Amino acid sequence: MAGLYIHIPFCESRCIYCGFYSTTSLKMREAYVDALCKEMAMRTVDRALGEPAQIETIYLGGGTPSQLTSQQLLQIFEGISQHYDSCMGRDMEVTMECNPDDITPSLCHTLSQLPVNRISMGAQTFSDERLRFLHRRHNAREVENAIHLLREAGIGNISIDLMFGFPNETIQEWQQDIEHAISLNAEHLSAYSLMYEEGTTLYRLLQQEKIKETDEDTYLRMYEMLIDKMTAAGYEHYEISNFAKPGFRSRHNSSYWHEVPYIGLGAAAHSYRRKPEVMRSWNEADIHKYIQTITEGRTEQEHEILNKETRYNDLITTALRTIDGITLEDIKKEFGDSFYQTLMTEADKHIARQLMVIKDGHLALTRKGLYISDDIMSDFMLV
Repeated sequence: MAGLYIHIPFCESRCIYCGFYSTTSLKMREAYVDALCKEMAMRTVDRALGEPAQIETIYLGGGTPSQLTSQQLLQIFEGISQHYDSCMGRDMEVTMECNPDDITPSLCHTLSQLPVNRISMGAQTFSDERLRFLHRRHNAREVENAIHLLREAGIGNISIDLMFGFPNETIQEWQQDIEHAISLNAEHLSAYSLMYEEGTTLYRLLQQEKIKETDEDTYLRMYEMLIDKMTAAGYEHYEISNFAKPGFRSRHNSSYWHEVPYIGLGAAAHSYRRKPEVMRSWNEADIHKYIQTITEGRTEQEHEILNKETRYNDLITTALRTIDGITLEDIKKEFGDSFYQTLMTEADKHIARQLMVIKDGHLALTRKGLYISDDIMSDFMLV
């Protein structure tokens, strides 16, 4: 199995919280898409992953992939078909991130010509006031309109993103957002606390004391409410920030949490392979340099060969995010008895505090442990 990630770094405007690599220079879209398709030709599946592999998921992320024109989207999928067709699985999950206001009848018509069968949409909140604070382009009503159009276009797998912990947001306001999201009947929901990443406008506002961060107790109460309401509505809480109706877990994102190899195409995109050695690699986080090097027939990637300790630490910080947790037998096979004993010695401490549990050969966080997951994971990390 393998995944294919394609980074589309274009945004019409930049949200104040965003720390991902993106640009508002839309005039570069055509040259960028040409470079993407050329990179596909240069990085076949076997060459990129070091082994024969079948692509099971495709994910167009960003940035805002829905900022591409219909012709540019068609060009990307023609490139995928041309260069990776022989490696395609029959039952692929193909996700495209969209902004609600980009979902128009015209875009839906384009989607009907593409193999896209899953849409991930950044709703963030259903408060127009908070949307304006984030510098989002859409309003709350456009989220509902977008879902209606997508349903009419035959998209049967829709995911929406929410944020909580806005400055001065109340528990009641967050409850309204959750209930609104549930009423839309999306198959999947991702919910994240508002993060103050260094270098963002939001972080600068915090440093200038123009806004105040939500206190930890309120964050906790909001997270508890999220879990209670989503699970009561029939959603599976399968990862710290993710909820899905039965059968609708994000297969692509799950591959990141379960060490499935993937190819990343585009500026700032990351790749991961397990053979002939375990390696992470990433493209230049500069759209100008990316286009130039690809146009010249070169791929300039930085890479890191992962030793056992790094791989173990990565496993801790990914697998423990999920309801499945860590498969204990895999620890023995992959890392050996000494790593297994180290893991279990630490795990016993947290099991005694009811922060972790072993079930069916898997070590996982309890609900109580989820609230302090970062602290627990750090206890397992090898220096």
